[in-house]
Amino acid sequence: MKNKVGVIFTGGTISMKIDPNINAAIPALTSEEIMSMVTNIERFTSIEIINFDKLPGPQMTPEKMIELSKLVKATANRNDITGVVVTHGTDTLEETAYLLDLVINNEKPIIVVGAMRNSSELGYDGPSNLSAAISTAISPQARNKGVLVVMNNEVNAASEVTKTNTLSLDTFKSLQFGPLGVVDNNEVIFYRNITSRQHIITDRIESKVALIKCCSGMDSDFIYFCIEKEYKGIVIEAFGRGNVPLLMIDGIKRAIEHKIPVVVVSRCPIGRVLDSYGYPGAGKALKNLGVVFGGDLPGQKARIKLMLALCVTKNIDEIIEIFEKGKYLK
Repeated sequence: MKNKVGVIFTGGTISMKIDPNINAAIPALTSEEIMSMVTNIERFTSIEIINFDKLPGPQMTPEKMIELSKLVKATANRNDITGVVVTHGTDTLEETAYLLDLVINNEKPIIVVGAMRNSSELGYDGPSNLSAAISTAISPQARNKGVLVVMNNEVNAASEVTKTNTLSLDTFKSLQFGPLGVVDNNEVIFYRNITSRQHIITDRIESKVALIKCCSGMDSDFIYFCIEKEYKGIVIEAFGRGNVPLLMIDGIKRAIEHKIPVVVVSRCPIGRVLDSYGYPGAGKALKNLGVVFGGDLPGQKARIKLMLALCVTKNIDEIIEIFEKGKYLK
């Protein structure tokens, strides 16, 4: 029986064209119009178009991500589906892809794809990216690798990839380890594998999780605001190895006293946080306060992870195990 790929359309630049009245790109193309530009795909697989939404990337919310995850999970669980492709706006693509990777445990390929140029621009990359994503979705080699992001003929893990450039077609990169593989002549070729994966199985999300980025001389005002507004979790993008300004310490202490988990990651694009410095405000002191270390995750992904973890447990020791030991929770 010929394989079938479910292509779920959520919107993004891949679905946009220039509106002449405002001279700017807006969602306009139907899913059928986009698929019609992926020529000769019927030679490789049959396609089932599934319409979810027409959202620009910035309008994708955590609640929408969870709703999408339920549709992706149901589609992947179907016996007649070989793999699933999700089109998405690139601004929040890595967050949705990472959420899908955490909440879905399915051996079938799940691919997230977008475009950096709209259909009115020269060199519109939507059809080529979509064809590469579909080629990956039907590849037996793509099974059991979790959610993948395919753009510009590169295959990256959702847990590792990030958007690095506002313009370039090769914007999505795994800065620390490089891509898992490439799509060459409609065939996916993997160069390495994912050594470990993590799951937080839930169909809910806690949206009241803040992300605060450290800068020189910052104080605790934003943290106090989060406490006052009853946020359920805080992620701090700290300096370097996981260090914060002195004036942020009181806010972190107060948040922890209010049973609000505080996760620290680095604002550096590569490398993990570690309690290797011992001065006030440094990693060792924060660790002693009860701060959770978020490894090498960027702030936006650590926030997604904490949003999901809080739906499974409020126990700080379990949250530490999720972030620092890769615990599987359901």
